[in-house]
Amino acid sequence: MITYRVASLSELQQILDWAAQEGWNPGLADAEAFFRADPHGFFIAVDDDNTPVAAISVVNHSDDFAFLGLYIVRPEFRGQGIGFGLWTHAMNHAGNRTVGLDGVEAQQNNYKKSGFTLYGSTTRYTGQIQRQSHPDIRIAGAKDIPRLIEIEANASGVKKPDYLAAWFENVSGRTTILRHDPNGISGFCTIRACRDGAKIGPLYAGEAAGARVLIAQAASLFDGPYTLDVPETSTELTRMCRQLGWTADFKTARMYRGTFASPQCASFAVTSLELG
Repeated sequence: MITYRVASLSELQQILDWAAQEGWNPGLADAEAFFRADPHGFFIAVDDDNTPVAAISVVNHSDDFAFLGLYIVRPEFRGQGIGFGLWTHAMNHAGNRTVGLDGVEAQQNNYKKSGFTLYGSTTRYTGQIQRQSHPDIRIAGAKDIPRLIEIEANASGVKKPDYLAAWFENVSGRTTILRHDPNGISGFCTIRACRDGAKIGPLYAGEAAGARVLIAQAASLFDGPYTLDVPETSTELTRMCRQLGWTADFKTARMYRGTFASPQCASFAVTSLELG
């Protein structure tokens, strides 16, 4: 008999190990920051022996927005309706919130059947960059975090305070840097070590030149290859990745159940495909 329940932090780490096996390349220090975003937002299906066989996350970021991710069914349990049963169970956690997701394009029709509408796409770019330091860039501190959360919200369209308050804390395997100009913070990014190389996200810059400077300095903190998840609306960042010769690995479909109007930002990369 299959039952559904909330996952613990240790079980979330196991889910991220599954994600690594699927080729999603999660960060080495993702689990704790993900869990702090919403400790009740991670779900598993377990068999009679209480062994997890499927997982999903529906993380409530605010009173009106949630994000769905980490939807995995172990290969030997696929095709039995377990995943859809867990999906239905987990979606109740979102209530009436708008729910976003980044799903593989092949699953778009299935998501549409569950009330999701296609908004656009996100492309994963991976490559190398020459490391370079810049005098106006420094490591972010605790006092910077509230402002960084506001900037990211303006770029992404939704405020995610618990998630990003944890994400912007500098820990082993994850560091946030920012750039100043006379008007204050002009750009920032977080880089984190992954199973393979490092991912950079979120990234915000006023223009592509600023983004490139941030990436070049972030590269001095962790070994590559480096990965950015770039929304199609981020035209300048897309152009920069192509100029660097980075490879477009795959695309995901950004979809929403409910109303959502994301602002345009030409130099922005998302924090993660798992939690938005």
